[in-house]
Amino acid sequence: MHRAILMTLYATGMRRAELCQLKVSDIDKERMVIHIRQGKGQRDRDVDLSESLLETLREYWRWMKPKTYLFPGTVKGWRADVPITGKVVWAACREAAQRAGIQKRVYPHLIRHCYATHWLEAGGDLLVLQKLLGHAKLEDTVLYLHLSRRHLLGVANPLDNLTVTSTAQEAKRSRLKRKK
Repeated sequence: MHRAILMTLYATGMRRAELCQLKVSDIDKERMVIHIRQGKGQRDRDVDLSESLLETLREYWRWMKPKTYLFPGTVKGWRADVPITGKVVWAACREAAQRAGIQKRVYPHLIRHCYATHWLEAGGDLLVLQKLLGHAKLEDTVLYLHLSRRHLLGVANPLDNLTVTSTAQEAKRSRLKRKK
């Protein structure tokens, strides 16, 4: 279950609360999208459903057989048809980080940041990312831009693409103009 939770977070960039409320009916394998209902700001949106996530969710569904909520929670220690709590998602992140030997703090929103950064590094468009993340304003999306050094160095500086005369030639011309 934790693996399916983490893969869903990373593959979609959805918020922790959105994942908790995700329903089985929100997975549209025909259109290959996941419908996120009433996200932050009470806005609905669709995000892509990757093939590898679909396969993981199929495997998870065969094992868990959730009815309403994709990730069902518990009531008094028994599985029930209620959404999981955010604590379950936090625990999945913490446990995965420990198992991977990661010393830094790993939390659900960090996975959202990773999704945004990696999506842009793969060539995604900033305005499309804004829609995928469910942001009303582009300024909100810009906060997620933690571009890697490799990505930043891969872009040519605009000055390097200009043809500029050398400083020595320019100085020589300006002295000639003054002598006349």
